[in-house]
Amino acid sequence: MNRLLVIVAIKPRDAPHRKPARGNHDHFRPQAPGRQRIGEGFARLWRVPPRRLLFGRRSRDKKKRRGNSAKDAPRLLHACFLLLPRWEPFFHRFAFRRNPAPVPAGAAYNSAGRRTMSKARPSPSSELRARLDHPVIDTDGHMLELSPVIFDYFKQVGGPEMTEQAFTDLRLRDGLKWYEMDRAAHRRHNLIRPAHWAAPAENTLDLATAMLPKLMHERLPEMGIDYAVVYPTIGFALPDIKDNDARRAACRAHNLMMADMYRGFEDRLTPAAVIPCQTPEEAIEELDYAIGELNFKVPMFINLVRRPIDAVEEQAPEMSRYAFWIDTLAYDSIYDYDPLWQRCMDLKVPVTAHAVGQGMHMRRSISNYMYNQIGHFADAGHAFAKSLFFGGVTHRFPELNFAFLECGVAWGASLICDLKERWEKRGAKGIQQLNPEKIDRDLLRSLFEQYGGEVLSGRAQQGAFLRKVSEHDGEDDFAAAHVNSVQDLLDRLVPNFYYGCEADDRMNAIAFDTRLVPGGSKLNAMFSSDFGHWDVTDMAGILSEAHELVEDCLISDDDFADFVFRHAARLFTSMNPEFFVGTAVEEDVAQMLAKDVQAAA
Repeated sequence: MNRLLVIVAIKPRDAPHRKPARGNHDHFRPQAPGRQRIGEGFARLWRVPPRRLLFGRRSRDKKKRRGNSAKDAPRLLHACFLLLPRWEPFFHRFAFRRNPAPVPAGAAYNSAGRRTMSKARPSPSSELRARLDHPVIDTDGHMLELSPVIFDYFKQVGGPEMTEQAFTDLRLRDGLKWYEMDRAAHRRHNLIRPAHWAAPAENTLDLATAMLPKLMHERLPEMGIDYAVVYPTIGFALPDIKDNDARRAACRAHNLMMADMYRGFEDRLTPAAVIPCQTPEEAIEELDYAIGELNFKVPMFINLVRRPIDAVEEQAPEMSRYAFWIDTLAYDSIYDYDPLWQRCMDLKVPVTAHAVGQGMHMRRSISNYMYNQIGHFADAGHAFAKSLFFGGVTHRFPELNFAFLECGVAWGASLICDLKERWEKRGAKGIQQLNPEKIDRDLLRSLFEQYGGEVLSGRAQQGAFLRKVSEHDGEDDFAAAHVNSVQDLLDRLVPNFYYGCEADDRMNAIAFDTRLVPGGSKLNAMFSSDFGHWDVTDMAGILSEAHELVEDCLISDDDFADFVFRHAARLFTSMNPEFFVGTAVEEDVAQMLAKDVQAAA
């Protein structure tokens, strides 16, 4: 009697599952204790040679062939699929399909097998988080401050007069005056188009979430986020206030407000302190107060400082707001910021830079906000990173981490490649090939006579590139960085640079492509949601949007774990191993650090 062999793949019903990248079945692997690979029975049959499937197998005497029987039904089924290739995708779709047991929305397993984030509304991101075996750390969410509340704190710190001074300065800096003028006045004063409609509106729940820390804390599981660093919005403008006393009072008031508002939510949220950087002294003073007195764990540095041009200030001081230069706090700065970097080391905090590049140089459209906005964070990060490198900061402080937020990582890969190529040609050794004294002038003269014709013959000595060498020519632009090899250059640029990347940026994949960056280096790209601002239309969909890079096979599952967890954890713990103590991700971070120690041993 014919018999039908049924192969049953069994899996436990109490463990979460992880969706593989499309078209890549190597991602099927155990993710939690007790997990079994689905479809193993079919996979074993898939490896049986087609000849044996079609014609059966020989008996022991190797002379008499045994025909197919009911036992061979699965093999015959396999043969059918081999003979009909167009059925193969259909077979894979069902033979390898995993039907996980229902998991409560928002429930997830940490690396110890314990569920976390039990409270969450169903959303694409919470469902994705339930399948991950690691937490998610958001390195850049945003708070939408209420101006009346900020000014209440201003008055407490600086009094009514200083508050009015700060408000007057902010009106000019923040572009609010743009709305009071017509187009002709915009042109005459070159007032740039400010941001407009820059926060959620139709999605009122998201708007309220960005304003209310308690609601933000409650909705993190819905976003699929275990822990988030929250940066300001209005706070970006405060370090730019021109009046020294008003600027320092405004930053102090903002930090007091944020400390009060986020107190009690430390398990999942930590706000960033606004640090003014007009001078190293004021930066150190506010850093000490924010970290030491208010218990902040993350400082926010505005790494581009507008400074007046001395000649303009002397001859026409009223024009200084139109004519300025940008101090990047390292190279060519009028101050020595090394004491600030050392203070960051002492306090065990990274330098998290979140400068705004709108309104600078070529980003001054009077009518188009998008023209001014696109790429401005990347430009700000690019300028700061170059300054740190050429100023030798990364050489003098090799253990200090720097984070460039909301700017993506593509510019970082480009900068590393550019610096390598230019160092090879214009470093201390390479630039000597360009020394005009090495020109064979007799050969050049003869070639001009032979090929110059009526126009160029006899004029070989008149080229500008043949001028006399000055005492400043031939200087090594890379000297302060102390680069003597490509590896030295990579050591200054790769290990301690971290890049905040938004979820919708497909260029994030560049960070994990070892074919692009010299030395096969991967860059420290970090998940930075930017929730609270206009480019996040649905907070509940941010994490799932970031995961599209995995679904599109642009990065691997392990790369995604680096992106949303490990890189962010290392940014803070390599400076302060106890950064996450007492938080929702404490155990997972501790296990990650233990694995890092084992890998380094």
